[in-house]
Amino acid sequence: MRRPATHPITLARRHATTWLAAWLLVPLLLAGCGGGGGSGRPDSPPLAYNDPVVYASGPNAALASATEAAAVTPHQLTLGGRTLAYTATAGHLTAHALVGDAALASMFYVAYTLDGANPATRPVTFFYNGGPGSASVWLHLGSFGPKRLVTGAPSASPTKPFALVDNSESLLDVSDLVFIDAVGTGLSEAIAPSRNLSFWGVDADADLFRDSIRRWLALNGRSASPLFLFGESYGTLRSALLAERLESAGVPLAGVVLQSSILNYNSNCAVFSPGAVDCTGYLPSYSAVGAWFGLTTPVPDDLGAFLVEMRGFAEDGYHPAVVDWLSASIAPPAGLLGELVANTGEALSQWQLEFSLGPDRFQRTLKAGQLTGRYDARMAVPTGSPLANEGDPSSTVISAEFDAAIDAYLPQVLGYGTASRYTSLADAIAYWNFGHDGNELPDAVPDLAAAMALNPALRVLSLSGVDDLATPFYQTERDLTRLPDLAPRLTVRSYVGGHMTYLDDSSRVMQKADLAAFYQAAMAAAGAAR
Repeated sequence: MRRPATHPITLARRHATTWLAAWLLVPLLLAGCGGGGGSGRPDSPPLAYNDPVVYASGPNAALASATEAAAVTPHQLTLGGRTLAYTATAGHLTAHALVGDAALASMFYVAYTLDGANPATRPVTFFYNGGPGSASVWLHLGSFGPKRLVTGAPSASPTKPFALVDNSESLLDVSDLVFIDAVGTGLSEAIAPSRNLSFWGVDADADLFRDSIRRWLALNGRSASPLFLFGESYGTLRSALLAERLESAGVPLAGVVLQSSILNYNSNCAVFSPGAVDCTGYLPSYSAVGAWFGLTTPVPDDLGAFLVEMRGFAEDGYHPAVVDWLSASIAPPAGLLGELVANTGEALSQWQLEFSLGPDRFQRTLKAGQLTGRYDARMAVPTGSPLANEGDPSSTVISAEFDAAIDAYLPQVLGYGTASRYTSLADAIAYWNFGHDGNELPDAVPDLAAAMALNPALRVLSLSGVDDLATPFYQTERDLTRLPDLAPRLTVRSYVGGHMTYLDDSSRVMQKADLAAFYQAAMAAAGAAR
């Protein structure tokens, strides 16, 4: 689609070369820049676009109207000895309803597109985090964008401020990348008569993301491009629903990447009261964490082989006993309790108190006087310390750094100015409607199956961290076994690391290799189906 000369993005692009020339004269001093406004520091380069709109994240917030305008700037990245020239576009698009074409929301996005690529064959991937209520900043500045923050994971005392560096594992050599923020997060806001609250629910959120992606594809003339989704955490549930909705709307997908999945809220025992639901899906994660701290007996030399064994132990040994304990209060055998202690490092007394052991108890009791992380349980800090006060040191240690970084990155690197503060985490979860398909809590496995049935070429890649106590890797594997007929089109990978496996320097390298192979296979399958 050719943009008219008066299109706001076309106008912004005219200034891109001048912007880059000015920028090259200014040293990048991003690391440690605090939050606040958006005009940048006095030594920042000229802004490519200074957005006059003030955005709000509250449930009743709504814009009277919206403009599709963006900062467009040129950049370069060297990957594998090859210099990639790419364009960054940071701004808003207006999502329109599938039926009736009403303007629904002004969605903030940042797109990185390779210069000179053929749009008919160049993939485009849409990224989003979860929450619900989380902006895409974690994937944007932590995973596979052109730049990333150096977090030192899993250190509890990393070097701060986090350095912003060129990302040698960026996916830009494989796909164009578009990071979208959900309504009420980042700088995205509903358009009246809708309110932010109008889209804070499982189905409304998925519909809006469908309409946002449709709009981006139309706005940029990319309807023929191979299309991928990359969601994290709640974003994986969104992806399952979104895949079915896009396929039903005539927008075919090539692949779906699920990072740290919660596809079925009903199967994750952490959603429920302690001791009320089967926690079998967590047990191999407890074993991985125990092994990390050297608490298992013995400590395994080969973690991969150990976790294969622990999957079997969880399913064949632990699971039947948990079912008996939950359904008939049958006490577990003493020998099984001893095996649990040996295989996890968790004390016998804890297994006796809560046989279907939930992650909250495990975090608090695995190491005496210490609290492990929830998102990354390899981190442990003293109970009562500042990093423990919010309940997850692995989140607390990075959150303020990501907040400061995105507030500086938008104006200083992407040339996008705003008077608004970027909202990394909104309070959407307090208002969220989790109902779906007549159930109080969502189960998106049938939606994923429906999307794969609609498109026989669609491929899915599941990525998990073995030290994640929020969305345990083995529970994801158990959920995906409900798709036995689709198994040839599912690829499952797990890595050392937590919820955000890409923050681990070793795992990120392996993950990039697996992603590149997945894209190649998915592209081949999509091409063969045409």
